Amino acid sequence: MANPINVTLWHEYRHEKTHKEVSDLYPKGMHIALADGIRGNVDFAIRTATLDEPEHGLTDEVLASTDVLTWWGHMAHGDVRDDIAEKVAKRVWEGMGLIVLHSGHFSKPFKRLMGTDCSLRWREANDKERIWVVNPGHPIAQGLPDYFEIPQEEMYGEYFGIPQPDELVFVSWFTGGEVFRSGACWHRGMGKVFYFRPGHETYPTYHNPVVHQVLANSIRWAQPTKVSSFTRQVNKPTPPLEDLGTTQLTKDPSLHGQ
Repeated sequence: MANPINVTLWHEYRHEKTHKEVSDLYPKGMHIALADGIRGNVDFAIRTATLDEPEHGLTDEVLASTDVLTWWGHMAHGDVRDDIAEKVAKRVWEGMGLIVLHSGHFSKPFKRLMGTDCSLRWREANDKERIWVVNPGHPIAQGLPDYFEIPQEEMYGEYFGIPQPDELVFVSWFTGGEVFRSGACWHRGMGKVFYFRPGHETYPTYHNPVVHQVLANSIRWAQPTKVSSFTRQVNKPTPPLEDLGTTQLTKDPSLHGQ
């Protein structure tokens, strides 16, 4: 395709190296299962990045050329460098899409963009998850049934400590009776953020074709809006469009700091 959506699938990639239960389900890594699941979409150019690569695989060049970044992390949120997390947030403000998966709700980039603690209730006891589409007209719900089920998953329950979503696409119900806002959208700066709940590492969720469809739909939704021209300089005064009768554009530069 001439102008594909450049997708970077970022994954912690630690559990597969230390827990046989996880490596048996995802011998090449959860990120490769997701990549293989969406690879048939000809409008995607897919690459992966992992925590233990230099700069976590997210160099300035990679981030600059990424249209949509997905993020899955769990056991090593604290190992993500603060400066890399800040660069991810900055790219979202500039227009890059971000899709946060499952336990990525506690990741540094997501918490930075949400501004809240992003806490929730949880239980790993083989609950069935029934995911209801509550916004069937939303692009992320395109082609989905009224609901879909994941036979066994980790439970997440309310209250979920997130800001009020701009749009809610999915709500989950679990066997134990809990409910959860499992598909939520926000706009941050010029970028879009989507949180999608399923994906605990001890279950085969990322081999599920409906989950792949949700991910593909969300990538298309989150891709940057094409802007013909947009310039903004914040480190100096903006020249006026009309004649103000003066060339002085600030009364005292020291008032504005660095």
